[in-house]
Amino acid sequence: MFIDKTYNQKMDKTIEVFTKELTSLRTGRANAAMLDLVKVDVYGQMMPLSQVSSITTPDARTINIQVWDLNNVPLVDSAIKKSELGLNPQIDGQLIRLPVPDLNEERRAEIKKVIKSIGEKCKVSIRNIRREANDELKNLLKSKDISEDDEKKFEKTVQTFTDEHIKTIDQKVEAKEKEIMTI
Repeated sequence: MFIDKTYNQKMDKTIEVFTKELTSLRTGRANAAMLDLVKVDVYGQMMPLSQVSSITTPDARTINIQVWDLNNVPLVDSAIKKSELGLNPQIDGQLIRLPVPDLNEERRAEIKKVIKSIGEKCKVSIRNIRREANDELKNLLKSKDISEDDEKKFEKTVQTFTDEHIKTIDQKVEAKEKEIMTI
C-alpha cells in the first residue's frame, strides 16, 4: 500500500539529512563538506558558502575558499568564525585559507556529544514519522477504508521500517564516533 512506501521514503530522507549533518562535523581532516552548513549573509540574504565561493582541499590539513566577490571576504570570514567548527580563517586577498588543526581530547569529547545529539534528533524525527503513519492508519480505519487486520499489518510494517532506520542511525553514530576518536 502507498502508506508504507510514503513513510519509508520520509524516513529515508531523514537519514539523508542526518548523514549530511554528520559529514559537516570536523574530524581533523580537511573536508569541503564541513562547510556545507555555513551560511553567509550576503546581498541581503543568507546563502550557503558554496554559492559565494569555490571550496577546495589542497591537502589533508587545509581548506581553501576562493571568494568570488572581494566585498564578501569579511562576511565569509565572520560566518566561518561564528560557526561552531573551531577554525581560524587566514585571509590573503580573495583567498581564505582554513588550516584544520588536529583535534584535542576535549574537542573530540565535545564532537561526540554533538554526534549523539544529532542522532537523537534524527531518531525523534523517525518516531514522529511513525506516529504520523499510525495516525493516518487510524483515520483510514475510522473511515472504513481499511480493515482492522490491515491496520495491524501496516502498523507492523511501519514499526519494521522504524526499527531499521533507527538501527541505521545508531550504526552511523557509532562509526562517526569511532572516526572522531581514531584520527
